[in-house]
Amino acid sequence: MFAIPLGDDGARLRPLEPRHAEEFLTHMDRGREFIGRYIRLPDVVTDLESSRAYLRSYAEKAATDTGRIYGIWMDGGLVGGVLFRTMDTQRGVAEAGCWLEPSAAGKGLVTRAARVIIDWAIEERGIHRVEWVAAAANEPSIAVARRLGMTRDGVLRESYFYRGKRHDMEVWSILAPEWHTHKQAMHA
Repeated sequence: MFAIPLGDDGARLRPLEPRHAEEFLTHMDRGREFIGRYIRLPDVVTDLESSRAYLRSYAEKAATDTGRIYGIWMDGGLVGGVLFRTMDTQRGVAEAGCWLEPSAAGKGLVTRAARVIIDWAIEERGIHRVEWVAAAANEPSIAVARRLGMTRDGVLRESYFYRGKRHDMEVWSILAPEWHTHKQAMHA
């Protein structure tokens, strides 16, 4: 199994697999309220069986090349993750996303991890457009989209019904040629 260093702080990115179900559940329990402010993940992963099922669904997506999920580990523990919720290599479009427990927030982990998976999708899988969809109120997620060099495509007004309320969703994206330019600027 591979682990990719995310910087000098010891953070690592690696596939999140069904065998991590117990650690994934423990991690979700630590960050359940924080993570659940904008996304359903903590409502889906509620016990060991649902944790296994969720990770199994991504193992199946990986096997069919329609999605991926990666964990971010820091100091030996799972603290968050990034994923391709969807990936359509025929159309060249993928939707990336993230989550993080409160103890890991504000360290740039999601931005660093998202850079790795976006670069892989564009350079290795031929994805042309990577999308990032976030609740308009989710300022940290939108800040990540900006740091990744993405462009705000628009707002899907009240399109996301979550916890009894309708939320506006912002759609951000980066195209392969823009990614190449963004990468060059980062390394200049």
